[in-house]
Amino acid sequence: MKQSIVLTLGLACGTFLNVNAHVPAEKGAALSVSQQIPLDSIQLSDPCILADKATHTYYMTGTGGMMWTSKDLKYWEGPKKVAEIDPQSWMGSKPAIWAAELHQYQGKYYYFATFTNPAVIIDEVKGNKIERRACQVLVSDQAAGPYRPFGDATYLPANQPTLDGTFWIDKDGKPYMVYCGEWLQNWNGTIEKIRLKSDLSGTIGKGKILFRASDSPWSKEKNEKGEIVPNKVTDGPWLFRTKTGKLGMLWTSWVYNVYTQGVAYSKSGTLDGPWIQEKEPITPPNFGHSMLFQTFEGQWLMSVHSHYVDSQGRYIRVPHLFKVNLDGDKLKVEGEYKTK
Repeated sequence: MKQSIVLTLGLACGTFLNVNAHVPAEKGAALSVSQQIPLDSIQLSDPCILADKATHTYYMTGTGGMMWTSKDLKYWEGPKKVAEIDPQSWMGSKPAIWAAELHQYQGKYYYFATFTNPAVIIDEVKGNKIERRACQVLVSDQAAGPYRPFGDATYLPANQPTLDGTFWIDKDGKPYMVYCGEWLQNWNGTIEKIRLKSDLSGTIGKGKILFRASDSPWSKEKNEKGEIVPNKVTDGPWLFRTKTGKLGMLWTSWVYNVYTQGVAYSKSGTLDGPWIQEKEPITPPNFGHSMLFQTFEGQWLMSVHSHYVDSQGRYIRVPHLFKVNLDGDKLKVEGEYKTK
């Protein structure tokens, strides 16, 4: 489904629904910004929350190019348009925006997101026409945006569909983007890294595969012969370190038709791995695409979206928060976080 960065987006794409308005705005209508929205009344895929100390405000983004803000994680204001693009770029005039993340780095704020231009087909594999899709970085001087293009015209190869780019500073002190190579083209999704320029305005060199979807011991599906095989999907990488210094990566795939999240740990403590996959998922079924942040009180939280199909066949995705413990050698999920 096509999405616009300036209009209310379709529910099937997992964007948002302001329940105070009861129905999403019609295409072409102005955005309705509401206040005091409970977190569980927002429909949003891939929620990412930045706790900005400068403004003592939480900023939430995700799929759709919009933003919500909160002072307490319980009530939110939004949505507001924050992503601006160059319509003359490879993205076109109305790209879909997926899995936007906010990262603060060297005095600026960066918007890592996946952009899709449905008007450009870059490949066709097994009958699937693959649209031009890639991770790109926008920048702003403030957390609230707006976020605008500022660097290289492209960050990743035009002939490779990539998604869910995230940010990491590795032990070498250099910035990297970690992202997914989409399974629709390679039929075995990848997690890859590429070095970023020092100001994040572009990439350096070529991407390197860190692991593949088939490396997972827990994800699975049935192939055309009915055989149980590893699932093809890699989704939503997020890097973290435990208190002991161990490097971990959250990522999501599927167990048959159940959206499921796992974790891997780097044996070397760097992005180069090798990456050792945990045998079991770490969150309940139908939760995934997570990230981690600390509240202003110091509590580590995991932001995820729940995933289910309603009676009309629509994907419904709602942000949830889980408490996590990073004190040991591995991340532990301690149950859902309830805002006061």
